[in-house]
Amino acid sequence: MSPTSPKAVGRRARTATALVAAGVVVAVGVQVSADATTPAPSGVPAASRAILGVLPAGSDGTPVDPGALPAATTPQERTALIRKAERRRIRTAREIGLGPGTELRVKDVVENRDGTTHTRYEQVHRGLPVLGGQLIVHRGPDGAVDNVDRATRATRAGFAAVATTAPVTKKPKAATAKGSRAPRTVIWAGGDKPVLAWERVVGGIRKDGTPNELHIVTDALTGKKLSEFQGVQTGSGHSQYSGTVRIGTAGSPGSYTLTDTARGGHTTVDARTGALFKDTDDTWGDGTPANPQTAAVDAHYGAALTWDYFKNVHGRNGIRGDGVGASSRVHYGNGYVNAFWNDTCFCMTYGDGVNNRSPLTAVDVAAHEMTHGVTSHTAGLVYDAYDAGGLNEATSDIFATAVEFYAGNATDPADYLTGEKIDINGDGTPLRYMDEPSKDGGSMDNWRASLGVLDPHYSSGIANHFFYLLSEGGGAKTVNGVRYNSPTFDNLPVPAIGIGKAEKIWFKALTEKMLPNETFAAARQHTLEAAGELYGANSPEQKAVGHAWAAVNVGTRPDGPWPSGPSFENRTRLSVPDLGRAVVSPVTVTGVSGNAPTSVRVTVDIKHPFRGDLDIALVAPDGTVYQLKTFTADGTVDLKDTFAVNASAEVANGTWKLQVRDAYPGNTGFLDSWKLTF
Repeated sequence: MSPTSPKAVGRRARTATALVAAGVVVAVGVQVSADATTPAPSGVPAASRAILGVLPAGSDGTPVDPGALPAATTPQERTALIRKAERRRIRTAREIGLGPGTELRVKDVVENRDGTTHTRYEQVHRGLPVLGGQLIVHRGPDGAVDNVDRATRATRAGFAAVATTAPVTKKPKAATAKGSRAPRTVIWAGGDKPVLAWERVVGGIRKDGTPNELHIVTDALTGKKLSEFQGVQTGSGHSQYSGTVRIGTAGSPGSYTLTDTARGGHTTVDARTGALFKDTDDTWGDGTPANPQTAAVDAHYGAALTWDYFKNVHGRNGIRGDGVGASSRVHYGNGYVNAFWNDTCFCMTYGDGVNNRSPLTAVDVAAHEMTHGVTSHTAGLVYDAYDAGGLNEATSDIFATAVEFYAGNATDPADYLTGEKIDINGDGTPLRYMDEPSKDGGSMDNWRASLGVLDPHYSSGIANHFFYLLSEGGGAKTVNGVRYNSPTFDNLPVPAIGIGKAEKIWFKALTEKMLPNETFAAARQHTLEAAGELYGANSPEQKAVGHAWAAVNVGTRPDGPWPSGPSFENRTRLSVPDLGRAVVSPVTVTGVSGNAPTSVRVTVDIKHPFRGDLDIALVAPDGTVYQLKTFTADGTVDLKDTFAVNASAEVANGTWKLQVRDAYPGNTGFLDSWKLTF
């Protein structure tokens, strides 16, 4: 864990009818030409709709910095951005110091309204894909490189030394299950140094009926397993959506299909046959699960509303940002109680629930699954049993909740609960609670050092809890008739900024800053940066982000509770050698009576290209060591942090020391200054 304080980061169609009583699901199709304005989603009040090109406001009406918001690019404009990045990828590789034989491949480009661009690249080394090697090149409006965020710690020398021919003795056998892929040689850059590896994909079906797409990476020389992660990402949702809604269809009297031409040609098909849903009169479903069209209506409508949310609130034109719609598949399996996103088919798939009576096709399920697609095509958060997997799953929960609030459906009020109507538990309780995740019996409320390996649906609780606290604050509160009482790790309050601001901060961090191996500590830093760019350095919004993360035990509070007594500072610059012995910087404390307080403030400013390399400790006059930070995989540049230390057992006066050690080879830095405040 690498806690940080807020960093001073400045700028560089037809309207549908209302929903009716529960249990009635009938849809009337609307044909819209592909270049027409997207129809407003059913149930969305005009006041809650963001208009592209108009500066959106925060929840309290405070405008955000328009330059830091994503530009509303058309598919053609996005294609032009990608082609431009492809044309200069060789020059970019030289600019950022990549070695011979290492090439860049553009994955995505995000442009802000002020002309800043954020380009994600995958790396290829001597013809082999580099797994874990994604990086983001940030360029200012003038085109100059401002900064580079890297997922890998691998150095230029490390890549130069790695072998590129794999011995056949350790080649894994190809799996025989349907959907498996033959092993391929890759470079694995997710560890301490790049290594030649084999990647194989095991297909088939998991025990619960979910398709399997398990990626297994093994060392090409030793056969040791290096990593594994799932390509099919699952999630749970609400019961059957109710109401009469307008949906996008195509065709003419006597022959209509569930094809939404206004939203990239999104289609909804029957998973049992693969056939596109068709109808003669363009009035779909009858409100019961016995009619196969009913689940199709729910999925089609939910996909449309989610498309509109990402386009109208965040300026993203479809899951990939290219204006191309995905597809929805309903009636998957037999009694399958889940839903999942699969990048291979670029589709969402929904089961029919217990006894095939409760299709998992509600709006928040569609939003959850479509967000997995957005995540895959932006940050690419690895769906594993570590931090990145939990952040991936939380991102889907966060935007599923945001879509509910965007929808504003009076018959299904937005909430911070997941699955409150499906009753999978059999007692009427939800599947997940964002205000206090542990109430589901398995999710984490707060980060802890012993987190270890955990199902992403449970580790997601940390970021879900953060997002609730940032949006609504802690303690007792009622929102849309639902009562919440959110605790905090340190029993201190969190200032709420509203979901309207919180969602913009998370989206900016996801699409411009987060990396595939993101940790909770890195997510904190990236959301702090996003808040600073949107709302200003040291703004209430940026400080609220710091408070909300501290409230789930990720980092420290940005501005207290801190002591306000005398400070003692050492501003002598001290070089930190690469993988060397710890350097020591002293300060002498005088004139403070008695012992130190329970919250000594330790402010540290270190310049280093990979802050995760640093191991930092405070040493008291009697030699007692207080560990402030240990070595992590955090690839963020520089460390400017404030730590709180309970040093009440120590006599205040005397010589205190800061110990700094670089614990990983490849980079050097320097301690610029540090300060003790009593």
